[in-house]
Amino acid sequence: MTNPLGKDLLALEPLSADQIRLILDTAEPFKEISERAIKKVPALRGSTIVNLFFEPSTRTRISFEFAEKRLSADTVNVTASGSSVSKGETLVDTARNLEAMRIDMVVIRHGASGAAAFLANRIESTVINAGDGTHEHPTQGLLDLLTLRDHFGDLAGLRVCICGDVLHSRVARSNIWGLKKLGAEVAVCGPRSLLPNAIAEFGVTVFDRLDEAMEWAQALNVLRLQLERMTGGYIPSLREYNRVFGVTRERLDRATHPLLILHPGPMNRGVEIDSDVADGPHSLILNQVTNGVAIRMAVLYLLAGGKPELAEAAKGAPER
Repeated sequence: MTNPLGKDLLALEPLSADQIRLILDTAEPFKEISERAIKKVPALRGSTIVNLFFEPSTRTRISFEFAEKRLSADTVNVTASGSSVSKGETLVDTARNLEAMRIDMVVIRHGASGAAAFLANRIESTVINAGDGTHEHPTQGLLDLLTLRDHFGDLAGLRVCICGDVLHSRVARSNIWGLKKLGAEVAVCGPRSLLPNAIAEFGVTVFDRLDEAMEWAQALNVLRLQLERMTGGYIPSLREYNRVFGVTRERLDRATHPLLILHPGPMNRGVEIDSDVADGPHSLILNQVTNGVAIRMAVLYLLAGGKPELAEAAKGAPER
C-alpha cells in the first residue's frame, strides 16, 4: 500500500485537505505521550533520522529532536558550520554521504527556496522540509492549524489574519495554503513593502490597517520582522512599525470581540508584539510549542509507514 503522504513532506500547497486532516488527527494521540512520566514509545525504534540544518534554529530543531527521541528513533544532528559544507561540499554530496550510512529520513532546513525538493529528488531517503528560504515551513503550518483546531473545532469559516512580514515568511505561505484547504477565510495585514507583489493571487483579503484586520479576524498569527533577510529600507524604523502594526494590549482592549494570538517565534518583543500580549490570556504561543512536538511525531510516524488507524495503539506502553 502506498504511503498516504507520499515519500516526503516538502510543502502544504500540494497536499489535499484529507491529507492535512490525516496529519492533524494522527497528532492527537501523540499529545498524551508528552504528559507521561516516561515520554518515549517504540514506534520508530531502529530508524535513523538526520537533522540537517544549514540555518540557525532553536525551536524547530529541538522540537524535531524531541519528536524523534520520543518515538525511539536514532538521531544525528548536522549543522553547516560543523560539517564539510563549510569546506565547500555540496548539499547533494552531504546527503549522499549520509545516505550511504543507511539513514531513513532527513529533516532539512536551508536558506534557499526549493532546497528540500532539490534534495528529495536526488536521494531515496524520506525528506522533511523544516523550512526552505521564503518558500514553506510545512510542520509549522500544521502545528498552527492544530492549535487553532483545538480551540475552534472545525476550521471551516474561521477568520484568520496573518500579520507582519509576509514577504519574507515561509510560515505565512504554509499557513495560507493549509488554512484555505480546510475552509478558513484568510487575510494578511502589514506594510505594502512587506507583502508580496502577487499577494492577491493567494486568494486572501488584504488589510492596510491593523485595527481593521482585528475587527475582521477571530485569530491573529503575528509574524516577526525578519531583519536578517532585509536588504533595504522596508520600514522607517522599529518604533514606527510597532506604532502602526504592533499587536499591543491597547489594540486588543479596543477590539469588539475576543481575539486569539499566535506567533511562530522567535518573537521581537516590543516590535510586532508586546510582552503583555505574548504572555497574556489571549496568547496560544505556548500551545503552539507543545503541539509542535505532536505534529512532528505524527509526520515522522506517517512517513515511516505507520498506519493512521494504529496511531492510538502506536503510542502503546512506554518504553523503559
